[in-house]
Formats: sequence, C-alpha cells, structure tokens
Amino acid sequence: MAARKKSSSGRKKSTRKYGKSASKRVASTMRRRKKGTLKSGSGRKVKSRKQAIAIGLSEARAKGGKVPRKRSAKKSTRKKSTGRKKTGRKKSGRKSSSSSK
Repeated sequence: MAARKKSSSGRKKSTRKYGKSASKRVASTMRRRKKGTLKSGSGRKVKSRKQAIAIGLSEARAKGGKVPRKRSAKKSTRKKSTGRKKTGRKKSGRKSSSSSK
C-alpha cells in the first residue's frame, strides 16, 4: 500500500462569506450606534444591535463589498391567511359603577 500524503493544515479550505470592507463597515456602524449618531432609514435613532449590523451590511452591499445577498422569507415561515375567525371574548363597553348601587 502506498502512503497518502496529508496536507499541512489537515482542514478543508473555505472561502470567506464577508469581505474585509464589509466587516469594517459593520464595525463603523456599531461605533456610530454606541455614540448615538446612527439613524435608520426613517430617521429614528438605532438602538438595536441587530439593526445596526443590518445597516452596516446594506451599506457595504451598496459600496460593492463582498456580502451575501439578502435572504427572502421561506414559504413555510410566511404568515398565511386562513380566513378563520378569532375566538375569544368580545370587547364590551365600560361598566359604570354608579348604576349598580
């Protein structure tokens, strides 16, 4: 039997999902969020970490950085309108305490 030659690293080489420019852009948006100057599309202050990352990735995408495209919602996770009526209590008017003396 011939002995096989192993590669030096022993691992499968993988390509990066996100480029350097994308990670720099996300880091920049995270700093702006902490500083309090990061605004969303509607002009409101961003407080969420996840929203800040999404803004950074979309900025990197716009600049042409290596960023995977946005995922679309899966068919199974989309809300389906079944046309069923909601069951439960019906809301009634407020009861006045003066009439029950």
